[in-house]
Amino acid sequence: MLSLLSYDFIQRAFLAVIAMSLFSPVLGTFLILRRQSLMSDTLSHVSLSGVAFGLVLGISPTVSTIAIVLIAAVFLEYLRTVYKSFMEIGTAILMSTGLAVSLIVMSKGKSSSSMSLDQYLFGSIVTISEEQVISLFVIAAVVLILTFLFLRPMYILTFDEDTAFVDGLPVRTMSILFNMVTGVAIALMIPAAGALLVS
Repeated sequence: MLSLLSYDFIQRAFLAVIAMSLFSPVLGTFLILRRQSLMSDTLSHVSLSGVAFGLVLGISPTVSTIAIVLIAAVFLEYLRTVYKSFMEIGTAILMSTGLAVSLIVMSKGKSSSSMSLDQYLFGSIVTISEEQVISLFVIAAVVLILTFLFLRPMYILTFDEDTAFVDGLPVRTMSILFNMVTGVAIALMIPAAGALLVS
């Protein structure tokens, strides 16, 4: 059994799992407490659009995915604050739109691109690269540092947003930053875990 650890791809897989286990519970806890569990579904589906654009345009899927996810994260906060009564409907529509756009874009691409999209849809932790492992540890460090520095403000923001506003906390900025960090984390997890599992 230990002989498996002599293989580089197994070592990278273990390191990727360790990195994801460091920040996933932290983000997941705040997502559930803030009643934004559907946001992870939405961002993971929207991220497939970024992957599709990256593959078709011949650029790094990770870069294009992060760009698309950051835009979606800001838009989700806009929906949450401006259309509170219709937030869940808007989120579901955005989720479906993200998946539909990815399929439309890939239909215009080559068949090899479709095969690559399947890898991002279901993930392949044994094919993850060293750079991707490093990026997972970087986002893990960012999440843990931000959580340590802003734990109390995040608790106040999570449980009573009105109190956070009265206390002078930058409610909108903190919410957008949380959404963006979550989006980047999801984008970096997808090559290893897949969009379906991340959601």
